[in-house]
Amino acid sequence: MAKLFESIRIRDMEFKNRIVMPPMCMYSSDDSGLANDWHFIHYATRAIGGTGLIIVEATGVERRGRISDRDLGIWDDAHIVGLAKIVTLCKKYGARVGIQLGHAGRKCEVEAEEIIAPSPIAYNHRYKVPKEMNKEDINEVINAFKEGARRAHEAGFDLIEIHAAHGYLINEFLSPLSNKREDEYGGSLENRARFLKEILREVRRVWPEDKLIIVRVSAEDYVEGGNHPEDLAAILNLVKDEGVDLVNVSSGAVVPARINVYPGYQVRFAEIIKKETNLPVIAGGLISEAEMAEEIVSNNRADMVFIGRELLRNPYWPLEAAKKLNHQVDWPVQYERAKK
Repeated sequence: MAKLFESIRIRDMEFKNRIVMPPMCMYSSDDSGLANDWHFIHYATRAIGGTGLIIVEATGVERRGRISDRDLGIWDDAHIVGLAKIVTLCKKYGARVGIQLGHAGRKCEVEAEEIIAPSPIAYNHRYKVPKEMNKEDINEVINAFKEGARRAHEAGFDLIEIHAAHGYLINEFLSPLSNKREDEYGGSLENRARFLKEILREVRRVWPEDKLIIVRVSAEDYVEGGNHPEDLAAILNLVKDEGVDLVNVSSGAVVPARINVYPGYQVRFAEIIKKETNLPVIAGGLISEAEMAEEIVSNNRADMVFIGRELLRNPYWPLEAAKKLNHQVDWPVQYERAKK
């Protein structure tokens, strides 16, 4: 039996397999942030294809928290109906479904918005210099995440993923490369973790105990003086008691850096975080082959594996992976004639 296709239970929630579709921005909404036919078809197709967990793309908890003016939004109750339709479709075809709650911080590219960050440092020469957040701004964003979680629950999502990676706002607080504050939110590792900790605490007030919270982290900054996997493990150990159930391990993008990418280049980071936090982890990074995904979970290097670009190319990758691993899975009855 292929372990990749074994069910896995995290707390009280069971997933039919260990294949995860990670959040991948579609930039297919409009300035309203509403979901549309593209999103309904895109996500439902991956559910039909056998993915165990689908995490909807980075979804802005504030208008000024969008990466672009075509991001999905969750800053208004008007967004709930469209997001609920994504949930209904994915669950109908057997997938668990989550949503990534995000705030772009200094990497917001919407010209009409005032961008904010822990420190007034632009990401690079193409970006505006952000406003340094005061305590009022910090409290507003924390509340925006809380309200986003409330809306996600009303839409029916099984879990939420707090986006603390890829150089966006929470990651900007976590990394000493982008956080130069001298108050209680900057300096020491404990201070840099405070913003994330306060977000998690407020989110848990409205997010039910029987539903999971994932944190997405960039475990390596790839620049001298930045964070490394051991730093992120220490940060997670500081915040995990606020209700963290699972860690989705990525890397990079808080500052421009040269990254040597290859299949599985982030898996070692996930192993370190798993070992040092005792939290279940999702690993990935250019993984496209079934045998490689199977090796990762079979050797307990990670609990689940995210398949990103390959699921864009092939929404039925899980069905093909099962065949390669000689594991029997049910195909959609409409496609049974193609199963050999």
